[in-house]
Amino acid sequence: TVLVVGGALLLSIPVAMILNMDFYGRGLARVIIMLPWAVSLTMTAVVWRWALNGESGMLNSALMKLGLISQNIQWLASAETAFPMQVLVGILVTVPFTTTIFLGGLSSIPDDLYEAAALEGATHFQQFREITFPLLKPFINIAIVLNTIYVFNSFPIIWVMTQGGPANSTDILVTHLYKL
Repeated sequence: TVLVVGGALLLSIPVAMILNMDFYGRGLARVIIMLPWAVSLTMTAVVWRWALNGESGMLNSALMKLGLISQNIQWLASAETAFPMQVLVGILVTVPFTTTIFLGGLSSIPDDLYEAAALEGATHFQQFREITFPLLKPFINIAIVLNTIYVFNSFPIIWVMTQGGPANSTDILVTHLYKL
């Protein structure tokens, strides 16, 4: 839960900042970022289970074509790789929702604050540290609470992908209780 929520926060803030900029196609980009969130968790898990298939999965195929691996990796068959893959999928499923929360927060920050900071000579990092981050704190707190709830409801992802295995490495309370 901590890894998924933390990873989603770290990835969503920069994505939201990019989507908050004024550029051609911004509306379309915002819709595209939301599409994975609109798909059911079960369908998302099915797609990821296919992509991570140890014999014919898209990830192994891509890594082999790039020359990064010489033999297939059983991503969901060993405890060493199944847990990180579940965390990665959890983060990617959570990012669209979290990005939307941060977009709401960023849109509430007046541009005048950034203009004044730029006139004072503040760098982009200083603007982020002194303006953006403090004003996003309430939205970060909301994202933490809602994502924690969301992760606790991630039974379909874990069940479809690994059923809590291998060796119970991806078990959560809900999958453990379901097995009883």
